[in-house]
Amino acid sequence: MKEEVFYYLTTEDIQLVATENIDRELTPDEIDMIKDSIAKRINWYDAILNAIFEQNFS
Repeated sequence: MKEEVFYYLTTEDIQLVATENIDRELTPDEIDMIKDSIAKRINWYDAILNAIFEQNFS
């Protein structure tokens, strides 16, 4: 079975948040500095589990 991506963040997403909150875009180096931190904060397991329970799949 081919793997399907269900959600992803783009550089544009990061720049949107940056410009709305610090009034400027991040440099490529700054983006590289925060990539791992962003990934660590995404609680994908609980997001999936909550979505399953919201639909009452059991």
